[in-house]
Amino acid sequence: MSPDEDALRVGWEAVLAVMEQDAVRQTVGSADGAGSADERAAAGARAAGAPAADERAAGERAAATWTEPTGLGPMPRELVGRASRLVAAQRDRMAGLEAERAAVLEHLGALRAVDATREPRGAVYLDASA
Repeated sequence: MSPDEDALRVGWEAVLAVMEQDAVRQTVGSADGAGSADERAAAGARAAGAPAADERAAGERAAATWTEPTGLGPMPRELVGRASRLVAAQRDRMAGLEAERAAVLEHLGALRAVDATREPRGAVYLDASA
């Protein structure tokens, strides 16, 4: 391999590694759907060795600051499989998020239906001594 090909490969490997780490961080604890978002974030933080709040903040910063890499050139053929697996993992996560979103909307609809059945109440007692 030429030095240019090595540099190209190293650049793409670094980009893929960061994206894979982000994908893992986003899916830690959500594979089984157990626990609240806070519990999953705390589990992910423990797995990464960071406090939960720091882990969430780091993920938010990464999502807010990510930009498309430039100057990498074409992806080396031997990394295409790795990139394809990353795309598949991202699609799976999107499907999982959509399922979670649908469940939240269903719960919200149920809560609104219960709330709509409540009759407004006036004051039950009057404090005449005040």
